[in-house]
Amino acid sequence: MAGDAEKGGAVASANPDQRYGNQGEDIGPCGYVLIGLSILMCVLLFPLAPFFILKVVQQYEKAVIFRLGCIRPGGAAGPGLFTYLPCTDDIHVVDMRTVSFDVPPQEILTKDSVTITVDAVVYFRIQDAVSSVCNVDNVKTATRLLSQTTLRNMLGTKSLSEILAEREEISNAMQQILDDATDPWGVLVERVEVKDVRLPQNLQRAMAAEAEAHRDAKAKVIAAEGELNASKALKEAADVIAESPSALQLRYLQTLSAIAAERNSTILFPMPIDMMKAFADK
Repeated sequence: MAGDAEKGGAVASANPDQRYGNQGEDIGPCGYVLIGLSILMCVLLFPLAPFFILKVVQQYEKAVIFRLGCIRPGGAAGPGLFTYLPCTDDIHVVDMRTVSFDVPPQEILTKDSVTITVDAVVYFRIQDAVSSVCNVDNVKTATRLLSQTTLRNMLGTKSLSEILAEREEISNAMQQILDDATDPWGVLVERVEVKDVRLPQNLQRAMAAEAEAHRDAKAKVIAAEGELNASKALKEAADVIAESPSALQLRYLQTLSAIAAERNSTILFPMPIDMMKAFADK
């Protein structure tokens, strides 16, 4: 069913006039009479006619012309200068530039039952002027409303951790869904960005406490590992000093040198017994 719907949307986008009749559909004898009278009036009022039958649209615009209610053959006109019959033609000018709008903040209940507020921004442009006029009443309003419902439906199937970690993937998936849904309207969704994910205050405090506890636990583990490495180094140093008694005396002298370099003071330290034994033997 979904495949058939997508196929039908693609067909409607490729040839939107299948829904509303072919371009240049037979308008009947009365229609041809009215067109003939309009042309005759333009000929009779030739000096003034150019002011009424010529129209200019900008480079970024196209004009969809309805002649007696039917789309004029040739599709949308413009940009530039074109002619029309003022008595029988109705003109709808369509802006083809990229349009952006903010999706209002939506309160969404995630998959893991957390209420969050999410807003987004959508960039789109009209690529088929005829479809945007014939297939939807107000293409900008319809796209905006569809963006809101798509955002709510998509985020409602994901957990909070997925929303926070996969914002780019969510934006790309939402863009694809909107582009497929608005294709029959002649709209091309160029970009979708999730702007902000706001959490309740109590949830923010809980997450902050959890992060702080995690950092404290990690700091204690690092400090314990440092103490363990220091104790191993001290044990190895003690083993080296125990093998050579004179190494302890050298350590004394090195410590005295370090202390004397920092401040001027009188230092008392015990005289090693081994040094006294040397004098006693003499």
